[in-house]
Amino acid sequence: MKKILLVSAFLSVSLFFAQKAKVYDTPSYSINVPEGWRSTNDSEIVNIFPDNEIGAITISEYHDLNLPKTEMKKFILALYKSEEPESKIKESRGKKGYTEFFYEYFDEKEKLFWITRAFQKDKDLYLVSINCGQKFWNGNYMSLFNETFNSFKIKK
Repeated sequence: MKKILLVSAFLSVSLFFAQKAKVYDTPSYSINVPEGWRSTNDSEIVNIFPDNEIGAITISEYHDLNLPKTEMKKFILALYKSEEPESKIKESRGKKGYTEFFYEYFDEKEKLFWITRAFQKDKDLYLVSINCGQKFWNGNYMSLFNETFNSFKIKK
């Protein structure tokens, strides 16, 4: 029994250290990118994704955006053409004076999971989202996407 526990502990520690990440760093924010994943920057829209492209994390940064906080939930629902009630979007006070919005959506037609976090303060908006195919949204991919997603940090 002790040998089984020892082997299990060794494998767990090995897996923990195997998931290395590099930092994608901009003047405004940073996010950890798992080893073996790629990142692209297309007109200041950053995409981070595994080599097999089964999903992606997308980061959009907007400044001087005149979008009232009272309209944010409608804006997020409109991104997905979702008819869900605004109450499905969680709102909380974030760090550094940002209001954080959180929304999970499953696109039945495309069979995609979408998770979105929006950070808004005054006229600044950071929109961070995960999209991942339903058949891949489990186990290791779900963990890697969530760890990467949750590593997003605003600098200012």
